[in-house]
Amino acid sequence: MYIIFLRFSDNKPAAKDYMAAHNAWITKGVADGAFLVVGSLQPQQGGAIIAHAEDREAIEQRVAADPFVQENVVTPEILEISVNTTAESMRFLKDDQAA
Repeated sequence: MYIIFLRFSDNKPAAKDYMAAHNAWITKGVADGAFLVVGSLQPQQGGAIIAHAEDREAIEQRVAADPFVQENVVTPEILEISVNTTAESMRFLKDDQAA
């Protein structure tokens, strides 16, 4: 499982120019099943994504394809979590990990 932080850079004012493409990128990540949760970091610091079901290289490639990353609107940080314990409803997060 991954937590991805997309923190605004000094180029934050350009966000409006790439918002539609960024939102399409998010929609594709959700549709592909890679993104479980997408939201905003408050107050207006950027965004965060909880992702799973892809290996580190695939996540890095997906994040690099974000128009906000490509245009330096945000700086990405990817944190990988080895899931040890979950609520029963989230067990799939643990079961997806290689033994």
